Amino acid sequence: MKRNLAAVLSCLLLSACTVSQPTGPYVEQQGINSFTDPLTQSLFADKASTISEENIQRMLFAPYKLPSPIRVALVNLENASVKRYQWNDEAYQKSQQAYADLLEDQLKKSGKVTKVTIVPDLLLPQPTSFTGLREAAVRMQADMVLVYSTTHDVYAQYKLFSKSDIKAFATTQALLLDVRTGIVPFSAIVTKDTLSQKKDNELDQQEARRRIQQEAVLLTLQEMGKRLQDFLKGS
Repeated sequence: MKRNLAAVLSCLLLSACTVSQPTGPYVEQQGINSFTDPLTQSLFADKASTISEENIQRMLFAPYKLPSPIRVALVNLENASVKRYQWNDEAYQKSQQAYADLLEDQLKKSGKVTKVTIVPDLLLPQPTSFTGLREAAVRMQADMVLVYSTTHDVYAQYKLFSKSDIKAFATTQALLLDVRTGIVPFSAIVTKDTLSQKKDNELDQQEARRRIQQEAVLLTLQEMGKRLQDFLKGS
């Protein structure tokens, strides 16, 4: 009798300690409380955000289509101090023009770009911002902005009885900004390197280093141009 009473009391204690499972989307998995419904909006009130929560949802889920035809504004975001230091350097200015010409040629080969213009530094705010880029592009009646920047370096491996090897590497970053929507539908980073030696018609090692460095940058821009073509043709 005592054993039966003890068994009954044990069952009552266990049932009293049992916590009923919550209903609805709230469940407990492996000791961790979680919600089964997926999150679709931010849980943080970011007062510094420049895009509202409603517009974030629209930008993420609304279908996007490139404008047609496309007018592109080119922006070179090279360090402003470098530009000021080399503004009167003929070789530097020619290399910058060569980079812009290459990108313009590659963009027009896509068949969707009808006009390419270079945004002058006077139109760019400091520090540069997406809002400033859009306003500059609007003033130039451009549909999209191609923003790019290049970094590069060069070093030489000196040889005692022969010409020294000079190696240069460069990295180009680029993105396309849609002026109307503020969406960035394309971005890429390309890194290339090249190895060469001083040519007989070059005055010194410095001239050779500059040429090889420019060749490395042009390689990255050519690859970037091809990726842009593929993106524009496939969109």
